[in-house]
Amino acid sequence: MQEQPVNIPCPICSEEGHLRMVANVDEIPYFGEHTQVTVLCHSCGWRQTDFIPAEGKKAGAWALVLNDSEKLRTRVVRSSSCTVRIPELDLEVMPGTNSTGYVSNIEGVLNRFVDIINMVRRDVERDVETESEESEENANALKTLDSLLTSIAQAGEQSVFTVEFLDPNGHSMILDQDAVERELTEEELAELPIGPDPAVFSSDDVDN
Repeated sequence: MQEQPVNIPCPICSEEGHLRMVANVDEIPYFGEHTQVTVLCHSCGWRQTDFIPAEGKKAGAWALVLNDSEKLRTRVVRSSSCTVRIPELDLEVMPGTNSTGYVSNIEGVLNRFVDIINMVRRDVERDVETESEESEENANALKTLDSLLTSIAQAGEQSVFTVEFLDPNGHSMILDQDAVERELTEEELAELPIGPDPAVFSSDDVDN
């Protein structure tokens, strides 16, 4: 795959002349033809990947109830504009300016939540260590975080909950016969972030 120059400064280090883009058109099993677009900076090492379907998509949401451990194997495409929610656990990951897309499965999505929860848990533990005695607030926070970790670890078995993908650009999918697809409401479209500047992944850039 040949790198192509991108004539904008790096969004991280602001250096000019170091951004490159690689576009690879491929058939993702069960999802159809997608273009994988990676933008990288040879100055600071920043990298961002996204997936663009060949067919036009409209804003939409996908939901899958994890009521069986086999659901953890369900394949997903999550684009950089997708918000991932687990409403029963009050968990949500929203795309930021450096959000990146990925192809994975439900287990991989849950592992990303686990990584975030563990990071927050380490911060709380550090707060506990700096205090003379554990506060009730920190104790409750640790209990809540541990409960979330347990629920995720038991997904599809003792713990049943829903994973939702909400994508204003319509580039994300959950591939399972039990997955439910719907349109986003006007309220959701107004509130949901769209992730990185779409100009970086414009169709003109991919085709040239």
